[in-house]
Amino acid sequence: MARPQMLKLPEVLVELDMSRAAFYRMRARGQAPRLYKLPNGQIRVRRADLDDWLSGCQNAAA
Repeated sequence: MARPQMLKLPEVLVELDMSRAAFYRMRARGQAPRLYKLPNGQIRVRRADLDDWLSGCQNAAA
């Protein structure tokens, strides 16, 4: 099964096991993956951006 290229914010939060508030605190500090706002106002995260961000977190922790 192919993974979607654009994830909804709730999907990202489930994958990260993180609350919305914690995610937005990280975002305010510039420590979260890039968000994209669609014309309808919904928020998405590109799969590639999330994967790159996670890789960066793992490298920083190593």
